[in-house]
Amino acid sequence: MKKSLLALASGAFILGAAEFVMMGILPQAAEATHVSIPTAGNYISAYAIGVCIGTLILVFGRKVPPRNLIVLFMVIALVGNTMSAFAPNAAVLIVARFISGLPHGAFFGTATLIAKTLADKGKEAQAVSVMVTGQTVANMLGVPAGTLLAEYLNWRLAFGVLAAWAAMTIVLTVTMIPYVAPIKDAGIAGQFRFLTRRGPWVILAAVFTGNAGVFCWWSYVSPWLQKTGGWSSALVPVMMMLAGFGMVVGGLIGGRITDRWRHAGTAALGQAISGIGLLMVLLLPGNHVTTALLTFWIAFGLFFISAPQQLLMTEAGQGGGELIAGAAVQVAFNFGNAVGSIIGGAMLTTFSMNYRFTGLGGLPLAVLSVGLLAFYSWRCETDTEAAHRLREIKV
Repeated sequence: MKKSLLALASGAFILGAAEFVMMGILPQAAEATHVSIPTAGNYISAYAIGVCIGTLILVFGRKVPPRNLIVLFMVIALVGNTMSAFAPNAAVLIVARFISGLPHGAFFGTATLIAKTLADKGKEAQAVSVMVTGQTVANMLGVPAGTLLAEYLNWRLAFGVLAAWAAMTIVLTVTMIPYVAPIKDAGIAGQFRFLTRRGPWVILAAVFTGNAGVFCWWSYVSPWLQKTGGWSSALVPVMMMLAGFGMVVGGLIGGRITDRWRHAGTAALGQAISGIGLLMVLLLPGNHVTTALLTFWIAFGLFFISAPQQLLMTEAGQGGGELIAGAAVQVAFNFGNAVGSIIGGAMLTTFSMNYRFTGLGGLPLAVLSVGLLAFYSWRCETDTEAAHRLREIKV
């Protein structure tokens, strides 16, 4: 299992880095493709659209062994990042970013199923959290490294490295991940049967609102650190590494707690941690200590919820919809990111560019997410065919 998780974490790394690296190299990419910074924002949006559309790959790949699907996703990532590295103009780069985003949601849905299937009984969430660690390490190391490559060498090198990483992951997948049987073939319509129940919609709403709340602040974390915390621009990459470290620690701890407690309860706890952090963004005076602490704290909460939410949806989709259900989490995640950025921008406009008020915009959404997860645990748990997880424990 450990070898398999290494291969899956490698795939999560490349997709996590590909998603967020553009934020650090946007000025250089905009200059090279002769567009303005706002127009270059389409390079980020194109990836998010690819994430949503790419989920449909799973509709037609339900009969394919999951390991083969992972190989396919890495081939697509290889093509997309290679195109990004050599894109001659803005139009080609937008297409390349769209292609790069296609495997994202589908990968995490498939990787969650593999990790859960191969895990020891009672350690499913820990296995998923190790897989997701690849994405958090990408935020801790990959994104700052890409930013430095763009600053001192060439922004295209960041995508070249990601393309090479995808090729390496293909080899790891073939050699390290054993055969896992395809999911039950319930037909095209049967894959979406789980959406006829309210439980999965509650989970997705919680993912959407929780991430929208955090990204009200996270989308503007760099200027917040500088304007509110007094950090110099040269030290912002260091703070991003601190945030990435918080994501790694949060993901691992969240996975361990999930295996020992209720999945929805663990997710609600993580959302509450993020919500408290957003409240402190609004209330605490800005200085080096408070902004560094909150950067770690909110990032910790953001990925504390990854394993429980992925497992909740995968279990909700049992009977043929596991892959689609797991991928739907990433769609809701990315949709929440986009909406949160818009709300955070509106708060800045309303409150004269005071970056502390991004916390005010995100707080109600975080509270709503906690409430949704509590409602799910109270009323929907047995309505998602997840009752088999209930097991006797002696206190």
